[in-house]
Amino acid sequence: MTGKLTIVGLGPGSPELTTPAVANAVRQASDLVGYETYLKRLPDLRPEQEVHASDNRYELDRARHALSLAASGRDVAVVSGGDPGVFAMAAAVFEVVDAGDPSWRDLTIEVQPGVSAMLAAAAEAGAPLGGDFCAISLSDNLKSWGTIEWRLVLAAQADFAIALYNPASKARPDQLGKAFALLRQHKPDKTVVIFVRAAGTPEAKLTVKTLGEADGTEADMRTLVIVGAETTRLIRREGRTPWVYTPRSEGAPR
Repeated sequence: MTGKLTIVGLGPGSPELTTPAVANAVRQASDLVGYETYLKRLPDLRPEQEVHASDNRYELDRARHALSLAASGRDVAVVSGGDPGVFAMAAAVFEVVDAGDPSWRDLTIEVQPGVSAMLAAAAEAGAPLGGDFCAISLSDNLKSWGTIEWRLVLAAQADFAIALYNPASKARPDQLGKAFALLRQHKPDKTVVIFVRAAGTPEAKLTVKTLGEADGTEADMRTLVIVGAETTRLIRREGRTPWVYTPRSEGAPR
C-alpha cells in the first residue's frame, strides 16, 4: 500500500511543547483526523489539506476512517493531545487494525510521541514523579468503576505516586471524591496531592494540598491530579507555592 498513517501527540497545550517531529508530520499530511478540540490547536494549514473532525467519544470510528483514508493512498495524521500512546488514539488505531481489514496490516503506521499531561503537570510542581509511579484514568467509559477501584487500592498499597487522568466531568462529578475516599483508607492523610489545571499552557494553575484535605470538586477534565508516595516531599518557600518532589532513593530522608 502507498498510503501512510502517523499518530501524533500535540503535547499539553503550548505550541512550544509540540515536538518538531510531530509538527513535521502535521505539515506533510494530506488529511488530519481527530477530536475537533485538538484539531483547532493546529497552526495554519495548507488549503489542500483536509480536516476530518469528530466528537471525543468516537475514537474507534475515527481510527477506522483514518485507516481507510490511508489505505486509499492518503498521507494521514491522526491527532491526539498530550502523548498519543497514553489514554489516547494510538491504542484505538491498533485495536482497530487488530480486529479489522487484514490489508491494514500492510500500511505504514508510525507513532510520534508528545509531552503527556502527567509530565507537564509534574513539571509545574517540580518532580513529584521522580520515583516509581503509575497512571490511572478515572473514566469508566471503557472500563468498570470496580476495576478502577481495584487498581487504585493496589497502587496505594504499593506506594506508587499516582497520576490521575480524567478526574472529573459533567457526567462523572463524584468519582474523584470517591477515589480520594478510597485512597485515604490506604495512604496517610498527610500524603501530598497536587492539582494542575491546563498544564503546559500559560493558564496553568497549580494547587498543593494533602490527601486529608483534598476535595474532589476542585478538578475538571482539564485537571491532572497527582497523589504522592509516602516519600513525596515539599520544599516550602516563603509566599510561594512549594516545590514538590519524590526522591529517587528508597532510603532518602523524610
